[in-house]
Amino acid sequence: MADNTQQPANTAAAPVDEVANLRVSSEVEQNITPWTVEGAVVNGEQQAVDYNKLIAQFGTRKITTELLERFTAATGHQPHLYLRRGIFFSHRDLEKILDRYEQGKPFYLYTGRGPSRGHMHVGHMTPFIFCKWLQDVFDVPLVVQLTDDEKFLFKKELTIDQVHKYAVDTVREIAAVGFKPEKTFIFSNMDYMGGAFYRNVLQISNLVTLSQAKSAFGFVGESNIGQVHFPSIQAAPALCSTFPGIFGSRRDAACLIPCGIDQDPYFRITRDVCPRLKHPKPSLLHARFLPALQGSKSKMSSSIDSSAIFMNDTPAQIKNKINRYAFSGGRTSLEEHRMYGGDPDVDVAYQFLTYFVEDDQELEQLATGYRKGEISTGEMKARCIKVLQEFVADFQNREKAITQEQVEQFMDPNFPRHFASLSNSNNNSGKK
Repeated sequence: MADNTQQPANTAAAPVDEVANLRVSSEVEQNITPWTVEGAVVNGEQQAVDYNKLIAQFGTRKITTELLERFTAATGHQPHLYLRRGIFFSHRDLEKILDRYEQGKPFYLYTGRGPSRGHMHVGHMTPFIFCKWLQDVFDVPLVVQLTDDEKFLFKKELTIDQVHKYAVDTVREIAAVGFKPEKTFIFSNMDYMGGAFYRNVLQISNLVTLSQAKSAFGFVGESNIGQVHFPSIQAAPALCSTFPGIFGSRRDAACLIPCGIDQDPYFRITRDVCPRLKHPKPSLLHARFLPALQGSKSKMSSSIDSSAIFMNDTPAQIKNKINRYAFSGGRTSLEEHRMYGGDPDVDVAYQFLTYFVEDDQELEQLATGYRKGEISTGEMKARCIKVLQEFVADFQNREKAITQEQVEQFMDPNFPRHFASLSNSNNNSGKK
């Protein structure tokens, strides 16, 4: 999927059926697209992303306590920390996926990555960690799209050989999250394009007008034709018939897409065309952005080393980056901090801990202690450093254990992937 490259101009919601009647207040100045993440500017100062405004702007629904209770009732599992802490905060039709699970009807997971440099950062890990948990809960296939073609089209400084190498290299990183090739298909668009995949790309592109693409993505006269066509390529994996090696001739398997909220424009258009292609509309789960080290007004960037913790960083690099760059919610002096306390809601070290500390009680104690001034900024950063050093080191050890044979198995569309819910491989019915 797209990964914050440059680009087309400011964009609003796509003019598709389900969002056609939405009206967004002129006060909404933030710009969230597949290529740009910028908070609003108020009185000359940039603000953090307003996720409630995004829900209204994009026409999605908030993940509520009632929906999480329904999730537990359907699956027998307590919600992942990303759900109960609001990191995944918005959805489209999650309840329909839960209905399918209860009824034994087939569905699968779809996410992606568009690598533009050598290694993932911790922000890239969020959808993969979550997908691994969802796959374990539901026991369903996962398809991972590597958008090397998108990177070539949008990143003018990259060659076609570079983007393909980055895509193949990142398979090892994705595998290190804990996925298994018998349940997971990871594909480079440049390698897998053709056959059923390309047929679906063509059918989707035939149903989306240029005016819709311009409105949804902000394309302008200088946009190359590959950029304008790319959304149909990212949409196609949301149709199960794109993967005959997994689904046979079925057209009824639904799709659940965990992704950053900036990717939603692709799938608004996808949801509009799916019924016309006799496939179920995909469901979505939207994540907040893990903030850059400099604070919540921007997200981590692969092109800015000081903004992110990368998965190949050493313990010393992690310590230096957190101590030097992580925005603090504390006071200007330790004396003031002890007296008035700090704000964990803007403190980057604490925000990182909400993604990587499993224990809710520990997290609450850290927040309460910080607000009271009992925990200093230095102590909060020290805890964050330790957690991230352990997380990254464990990941690096797993990555080293991934073999080239496993990489090839993940990328083989014909590698055996058998699921009981897909036993009726000749079901061609499309259901909304």
